[in-house]
Amino acid sequence: MALEFRQLQPVFAAEASGVDLRNPIGRETAAEIEAAMDRYAVLVFRDQPLDEDQQIAFSAHFGPLDPGLRQVFKGAKSRFKNPEIIDIANVNVKGDVLKRDSFKNLANLANQLWHSDSSFQRPAAKYSMLSAHVIPASGGDTEFADERAAYDTLPDETKRQIENLVGEHSALYSRMTLADITFSEEERAVLPPVQWPLVRVHPGSGRKTLFLAAHITHVLGMSTAEGRLLVMDLMEHATQREFVYRHKWRLGDLVIWDNRCVMHRGRPYDLSERRELRRTTNIDLLSADEPLPQQQSATG
Repeated sequence: MALEFRQLQPVFAAEASGVDLRNPIGRETAAEIEAAMDRYAVLVFRDQPLDEDQQIAFSAHFGPLDPGLRQVFKGAKSRFKNPEIIDIANVNVKGDVLKRDSFKNLANLANQLWHSDSSFQRPAAKYSMLSAHVIPASGGDTEFADERAAYDTLPDETKRQIENLVGEHSALYSRMTLADITFSEEERAVLPPVQWPLVRVHPGSGRKTLFLAAHITHVLGMSTAEGRLLVMDLMEHATQREFVYRHKWRLGDLVIWDNRCVMHRGRPYDLSERRELRRTTNIDLLSADEPLPQQQSATG
């Protein structure tokens, strides 16, 4: 059976069928998936109960894998043998549900803010893939926002204003502002802030896209207050319902999204209920040498 795609939302996102990802896929199938990602930016694969090794093998088709914030918390133990598996769960290494005020739960609440994975590092992330192993009785959906469609509908005046602006992204900023969490100088030094344009060109589709995240601390050339207000306005625009796909998880789902043009956020659920998802994320090697705009001033 050939790969098929059924669009789920008017401007992006599709359900993919016709492949069993538990089995090795060839280059041709990987190329078909990548082409579909350039068009839809989010793909939903149903009934794909992947184990660790299967998820790693599939993910590796699309680039090197990123361990994420595990780089910061080097002493933290993992439930998984593969360091590239990122544990998006409310359980400890023994599999017990954590207390609501545990450090991990407090840190994971930042996932409910709109963001792009690993925008706080250079090179940044390409695809993220989230596999559902345990889901709560209700809640815990994930929302995705298409930043290409959002850019297309900005007023021309706003496009001119932001064309050469640069945001600074910090790995720990969203967690420090959301909860009473502090990090050591050593932890901060592992992933120092990086800078990205507010407007980038998505390499696969060639379309201009906003590049926003809750990780943005300020905009270069603007006062902190003005820059944060600008980012808030842009994120409010980019997350209007017409640009958003809301995914209701089923066991065995694998959802892939393109961090270069999509923001996402988790939705609340009862933290006393077990929820276990496993994430893998590709590094976008092409972004390592991506230049910043020459003009980094709000006045242009």
